Amino acid sequence: METVYDLGNKMVDSLSKEKVLAGDVISIDKASGRITKLGRSVARSKDYDAMGADTKFVQCPEGELQQRKEVTHTVSLHEIDVINSRTQGFLALFAGDTGEIKPELRDQINTKVAEWREEGKATVVPGVLFIDEVHMLDIECFSFLNRALENELAPIVIMASNRGMAKIRGTKYKSPHGLPADLLDRVLIVSTKPYEPEEIEQIIKIRCDEEDVKLSPEALQVLTSMAASTTLRYALHLISCANLIARRRKADVVDKDDLRRCYMYFMDEKRSVQWLKEQQGNLMFEEAEDDNAMQM
Repeated sequence: METVYDLGNKMVDSLSKEKVLAGDVISIDKASGRITKLGRSVARSKDYDAMGADTKFVQCPEGELQQRKEVTHTVSLHEIDVINSRTQGFLALFAGDTGEIKPELRDQINTKVAEWREEGKATVVPGVLFIDEVHMLDIECFSFLNRALENELAPIVIMASNRGMAKIRGTKYKSPHGLPADLLDRVLIVSTKPYEPEEIEQIIKIRCDEEDVKLSPEALQVLTSMAASTTLRYALHLISCANLIARRRKADVVDKDDLRRCYMYFMDEKRSVQWLKEQQGNLMFEEAEDDNAMQM
């Protein structure tokens, strides 16, 4: 079946750019006018005695030539806000300076996105916001979070804190984990427990693989016991230090003696506190505090 189409200047330029010749199979995007060369027709494979290695032969399409394709674009709500708040449009994403986005514009976009969802044109995938050391936020930030979480398009918020009963920043009240009681009532608290020795050993192995460090079985056992008696972070920090000591003696594998030397050189939190108690009165500023107390 042959069909005659009237092509504009833009499509003619695209045909010239793709170097389309008689016998080529192409696809045309009706919306954008983009032309893609799919290959050479099998029926024209004998037109030339020799063909290049990059020549691709395809079958001629049969049946209905016009086909409807569904194209999915993934964008964030912030990108839509930036595009609609600047005169540059899409190019504003690359400028870096997004400026202030008015609340009225956000409400209009939220309304439009809700219409697209009802019509089936868009699907909203909630994002994930991770806030580490959440107890460092003040009461104003918590008030903003309380209001933002009520939004229909709000992301999934994951908060992490290592505090027990702590004071809420900006107030004189104490609360579990340093979070206000009204926000604490909205969240699901994940229960945690200390690591087992087998889990500590597995974490140390993963860290050694990341740092390309080889530990002997005895060194792995010693490091696991160190992590259990001190902290896991302290034990992980000793890996790179012990590796430097092993290289100093031109060894490829970290031994338990290397870890013990690092343990002597670098103190953990408990030993540091004990050392400060032993050196009480011999350090600076402690003497100044004592003098001020005597003068008062």
